[in-house]
Amino acid sequence: MAETFLFNIAERVVEKIVGLTVEEVRLAFNVKIDLKKLEDSMISIKAVLLDAERQRHQNEKLRLCMWKLRDIFYDAENVIDDFKCETLRKQDAINHPSINNLKVRVFGSCCLPLSFSSKMSHKIKDINGRLGELATEWNSFDLRQYSDNRHVFRRETICFVDSSDVIGRDEDKENIISMLMKPSEDQNVPVIPIVGLGGLGKTSLAQLAFNDGRVTSLFPLKIWICVSEEFDLSRLLKLIIQSINKEERCDDLTLEALQACLRSLLNHKKFLLVLDDVWSENQVKWVELRNLLRSVDGLSQSKIIVTTRSWNVTSTMSSIPSYELKGLPHEDCLALFTKWAFNYGDERQYPNLIRIGEDIVKKCKGVPLAVRTLGSLLFQKTNESDWIYIRESEIWRLEQDENDILPVLKLSYNHLPSHLQRCLAFLSLYRKDEMYYSDKVIRLWMANGLLEHPKQNQEWEDVGKRYLNELLSRCLIQKERDFGLYFSFKMHDLVHDLVLDVSQKECKTVNFETERVDENVRHLLLCDEKLVEVPRVLEEMKNVQTIIIRDASEESKTIHESVINLCVSNFKYLRALELSHSPLAALPNSIGTLKHLRDLDLDECRGIRELPRSFYNLRSLQSLNLGDTGLKQLPDSVQRLIELRHLVITIEATHLKEIRAGCWTSLQYLKLVRCIKLECLPEGMQYLKSLRTLVLSYCIRLVSLPWSLKFLTKLEHLEIIGCTKINLEMEAEEEEEKDLQLSLKTFSLESLSVLTDLPRLLLQGSSSTLQQLRISICPHLSVLPAWLPNFTSLHKLEIMGCINLSALPEGIDRLTNLRELTIGRCPQLSKRYKQNGGEDWHKIAHVQKIDIFG
Repeated sequence: MAETFLFNIAERVVEKIVGLTVEEVRLAFNVKIDLKKLEDSMISIKAVLLDAERQRHQNEKLRLCMWKLRDIFYDAENVIDDFKCETLRKQDAINHPSINNLKVRVFGSCCLPLSFSSKMSHKIKDINGRLGELATEWNSFDLRQYSDNRHVFRRETICFVDSSDVIGRDEDKENIISMLMKPSEDQNVPVIPIVGLGGLGKTSLAQLAFNDGRVTSLFPLKIWICVSEEFDLSRLLKLIIQSINKEERCDDLTLEALQACLRSLLNHKKFLLVLDDVWSENQVKWVELRNLLRSVDGLSQSKIIVTTRSWNVTSTMSSIPSYELKGLPHEDCLALFTKWAFNYGDERQYPNLIRIGEDIVKKCKGVPLAVRTLGSLLFQKTNESDWIYIRESEIWRLEQDENDILPVLKLSYNHLPSHLQRCLAFLSLYRKDEMYYSDKVIRLWMANGLLEHPKQNQEWEDVGKRYLNELLSRCLIQKERDFGLYFSFKMHDLVHDLVLDVSQKECKTVNFETERVDENVRHLLLCDEKLVEVPRVLEEMKNVQTIIIRDASEESKTIHESVINLCVSNFKYLRALELSHSPLAALPNSIGTLKHLRDLDLDECRGIRELPRSFYNLRSLQSLNLGDTGLKQLPDSVQRLIELRHLVITIEATHLKEIRAGCWTSLQYLKLVRCIKLECLPEGMQYLKSLRTLVLSYCIRLVSLPWSLKFLTKLEHLEIIGCTKINLEMEAEEEEEKDLQLSLKTFSLESLSVLTDLPRLLLQGSSSTLQQLRISICPHLSVLPAWLPNFTSLHKLEIMGCINLSALPEGIDRLTNLRELTIGRCPQLSKRYKQNGGEDWHKIAHVQKIDIFG
């Protein structure tokens, strides 16, 4: 069922209206009252939206009304963003006065062109009018206020399972039983968490262990509780008491009486308690239950099993490592599928269907519940066309019961707060099995206004990282590789099916076969080598905010040129445009009309040699990727983009133009990549007061770093890769040394062939802040500095491919916060610090995680 995301859109729009500055409101003379009316209307509607979301599946009129509201809310957001665009235009006119903006300088800051004022007044009145027209219908639904607690329907589970219905979990069962039989070394009752994606069989695994004869012998008292809903102490105590003694009447007992009753039932008894389907991450509530259990006499050998989809739950409830349940092997999935698709033995009569079934099982990617769902759909169907239909269909398009795979996965989605629901749905804009990169995803979320406003001392990027960590903790995405500054991740195909389902009217993948696209879809992925021109179905669309092109034929420029022309003519409120690997030779001058564009990705557009004159008009740009383009020089117009936060540059020039005061004041991330003629960084680096990350990658003629870096007080991450001529041994006067203000958190050096020592002057200001140090493929580095053990916050040290490095510095054992140490392809170091027989192993033995190889 497609989601409206109405609550989250309303939150963002109200937040933007409230956040309008006095200066922005003054841009249009007569809108203050209308803006207030719009704000009041949206707050009033937002107050009952949660109730509307609950009822919309049973009320077609309400559902249609909500879709109308969504479009109005989006239009309202665009109008509010128009104020921001006009403010930026005005600021640019002040910063860069010219004949073209003489009118602005003459009229001053209060009198901007009447056309803008009149236009805004008309647009806001129009939106208020449309809301007024819907008001009677909306009020007729008699909606009530609800707080933002996700209402989640969850199934009840029982302790019994027919072991013949569970296939492929024997090894997992033995592992859990082994953990149950292990003696406890803690005064707390040990908690064994089983964690994994919905549908993997966590409950089934707990049931198998619960009913095993060895477990029954070990634990005379066994208690099975399906937690599911709110982790309420009083409710749980009643369930536990009634599970032990069904005759016990405890509905009206106080919490104190419940505790006394439970204590009397559990005292001096060895028990196994299963808490199935736990969702609450509230540590306080768990501690309350744990403390109550600790008051029971003879607790030490009792155990608790918890099943959950959340890593946060496991860390809250247990100090021992969680048991992560993985997907089933293909052979086991096929056996399970056969069991549900056929009566016993009938499969031998239909080898043709089994061959199709093998392909169907592959769609399930090891998730037993998905296998069962598709097998059940085919039960007693022997017509080959039925099987081919299931094989060729997306799982999310198939009709399913509430206990089938997508409804079960939908529970995880429903449990997310509204802002995370919308961000997760946005990930449907990627294809199945495609790798996601955290930094790129966060920038797309930012461009489309999907992130909450950052709290004090936070940046927008920090909010995006928090969102991704929450999705990781809930098993909705899986991290593949950590690159330090960012990480890659994947999404299980079934979760991808889920997000395709909920985002049907927000996101759409278009190929040459696409015949229809909802006119109100906001985000488009164009991916198909056969796609040589923009499909006609897109020409009628007006509301698109994201365009991503993938896999278009590199031999044809047509699709890219026609997409840009379509953006300019139709998509006035476009926020993100990705044209990476495009064969385009130039951007049209008309691209400057996309005043709302916040993310432009031209990565590896090697044919682009210069940017159009109108480029400075893209004042809303937050992210600009010019990496691996054919750009000769970075034009002055890019420095006028004061909203830029992320900038990647490749140029052919030997020097970058000086950074002027007042330019790039919001810049967080700067990367210079493969600027093969660049000899030095630009003058004026000290003006990048917000810069947190600097990456210099394969700038092979770069010889030094400017002293202006010392003024970058917010710089946290410095990465230098493949700059083969760079000399980091900067000389400075004694007074200059004292003036260093850097406080790095991560520092990475890779493939620096002339490096012989770590740069003391660059690092000395970071002795109490540096957390990660990576040194890789520096063949002439023969010694690490004696002052390295002064880095008291260092928790990760990685040394790779430093063949002449013979020892770690004396005092390395003083790095008490060091938790990870990796030494690879360093023959002398590997021999000296190996665990068995290394002469200096004892100096690093305190480190929790050590990896030495090669």
